[in-house]
Amino acid sequence: MLGGEVSKKFVPTAVSTGCVAIDNSSVFRMCADVPLVVPEVNPQKVFENKGIISNPNCSTIQAVVALKPLDDKYHIKRIVYSTYQAVSGAGRQGILDLENGEKDIPPKKFPHPIYNNCLPQIDVFLDDGYTKEEHKMIDETRKILDKPSLPITATTVRVPVKNGHSESINLEFEDDFDIFEVRQLLQSAPGILVVDEPSKQYYPLATKADGYDDVLVGRIRRDFSVKNGLNLWVVADNLRKGAASNAVQILELLVKSY
Repeated sequence: MLGGEVSKKFVPTAVSTGCVAIDNSSVFRMCADVPLVVPEVNPQKVFENKGIISNPNCSTIQAVVALKPLDDKYHIKRIVYSTYQAVSGAGRQGILDLENGEKDIPPKKFPHPIYNNCLPQIDVFLDDGYTKEEHKMIDETRKILDKPSLPITATTVRVPVKNGHSESINLEFEDDFDIFEVRQLLQSAPGILVVDEPSKQYYPLATKADGYDDVLVGRIRRDFSVKNGLNLWVVADNLRKGAASNAVQILELLVKSY
């Protein structure tokens, strides 16, 4: 992940030679003619490319893998995202800030110490008070689910975890649902591992997602404060499914088409 400036420079060159570029930066994600792809969610979009396919934001990827089967069945009305994102999402320096914080070494990547702390800021703040990361989750979810006006709000937080993003997702559906059926839908959906036995203290953990491609889903329960409300806890390895593995899956779809 070399950043947007590298993508701006080299992706058009690759496309001009007849290559298909799978880009992991945010540069092309919201371009109307560039598909934004999570293979478990919208694999058909791979074949609509004009030379560029965008890999979504890590926190968005794991969320929409869990949301897609539920949206297909019950039709999502509103989403509230609250994320707890690992320092590896900020690169090597983010990991060093966490490790050095225990030694009282001032941070270089983050605006405040991340050790023993939670920072309610990922990326820069925009004029509306939301961060760029929060807008990424909102805008990318709408594009991937093909729901451009879907009401979504997000709060993204950096936490002192080395690897593995965790997300609390609150949903409202248009249609009523059966909680047993929700679990069945998630269990049968591609790329999802349901980890949900509260009586045994069995639920998704960042340490259990580390090194794997599955999106872990648990704490599946009805939100009784609204009609047709549902709560989920969603965890994934942000470096694998949130970046590298998703890009490889896109490549595999392309290769199979030739």
